[in-house]
Amino acid sequence: MLGLAMASCKHPNWVLATCILASSLAFVDGSVTNIALPAIGKSLAAEAADLQWVINAYLLPLSALLLLGGAAGDRYGRKRLLVAGTVLFAAASIACASAPGLTMLLISRGLQGIGAAVLMPSSLAILGASFSGEARGRAIGIWASIGAVMSAIGPMLGGWLIDMEGWRAIFLINLPLAAGAIGLALIYVTDTREDDRPALDVPGGMLATLALGALTWGLTLGTGHGGWTMLAIGGVIAGLVLMFAFIWTERQRGDRAMMPLAMFGSSSFIGLTLLTLLLYGALGVLVVLVPYVLIQASGYSGTQAGTALVPVAIVLALISPLMGKLAGRMGARIPLTVGPLVVAAGFLLQLRIGAPANYGIEVLPAILVISFGMAGAVAPLTNAVLGAVDARHTGSASGFNSAIARTGGLIATALLGGVLGARGDSLITGFHAAALICALACAAASASAFFLITGRSGK
Repeated sequence: MLGLAMASCKHPNWVLATCILASSLAFVDGSVTNIALPAIGKSLAAEAADLQWVINAYLLPLSALLLLGGAAGDRYGRKRLLVAGTVLFAAASIACASAPGLTMLLISRGLQGIGAAVLMPSSLAILGASFSGEARGRAIGIWASIGAVMSAIGPMLGGWLIDMEGWRAIFLINLPLAAGAIGLALIYVTDTREDDRPALDVPGGMLATLALGALTWGLTLGTGHGGWTMLAIGGVIAGLVLMFAFIWTERQRGDRAMMPLAMFGSSSFIGLTLLTLLLYGALGVLVVLVPYVLIQASGYSGTQAGTALVPVAIVLALISPLMGKLAGRMGARIPLTVGPLVVAAGFLLQLRIGAPANYGIEVLPAILVISFGMAGAVAPLTNAVLGAVDARHTGSASGFNSAIARTGGLIATALLGGVLGARGDSLITGFHAAALICALACAAASASAFFLITGRSGK
């Protein structure tokens, strides 16, 4: 992998392997569970709203606590938090696999989300502290590429396990990954922390969690079979009120906040935030609905449905590094304008998918177009986020952008109740409506880049 001369730690290859194994827990689990939704629904007699929460119970704490988890690692020790988060994730995975009912499964998924929020930022921070210069770029490139490969392998392996052993087996995939990450971390990773870091923004973390929880709950109820009752509307209003309270709290804390508002003094950062929310929200719909529709409407097996999205990971792994170099020369504005438009075209191609769906003729062309569009946007987006704020806020900006990406998936999943609850022709009709909305969201993401990103974040 990397030579010792190019790294700033004693065991660079083992440190890199540690970070890859740990972060792979989140990559694999996030993609595998989507394949299992039909099987979980049948096994636990779960309705559409319940299936939404199987995903969102994980995404909610991950979205809300990602920044807090990074700050905790900086203050209390990144190795310590990496190991603690991995242990929690592994224990929660065992609880998911043995859950006697839906309630315990949702609680266990929430604990997985907390574990991921702790281990993921510590994993990246350890990479940043262990490598320098060219070696850091190579390490992050390897980390990202293997993460994409794991995301591709996970659904295939998960689908096969569902077909052979049942949905509970998919959560046991996490155990060997967790054991390897913990063992390597204890042996090879040197702990680092910043003792002068301010106290954790616990009020901000609590308000963010409550706000996203109330908003997600209200949207899930409103898009379900019950419709927009007073309870659903009240949940959305409560979420918005709590979100304003979170913003007010962050303003009072200034640079001690988990989301320093000074970052939003840049129009580019505002544009990048909107782009991330819309683009990753659409991607969240893709990874949930395509396997679900293929299984429920077209009779695909778990293995076949798990393989359907493999081209996304392959194209991202191959094309993203090239797009990163191109964006470094020409700036991020053009790639971030064109990439989401290509993704929008891919979602429009999904309107050709019917029941039964022919994968090669109807599904694959749409998936490939979406994949190339995402590959054109992912690397330029990362570079642009770091260039859109001053040096004091690069860490906060990167973490916040990752949290916004998860929040996009969280909100998008909460809006899918009507589709997940449909059957037969109604399922295909709902799927087409969702694809059209995603195309519009991607077009709006493109507009955010074109009108708000300035030259400063482009290089």
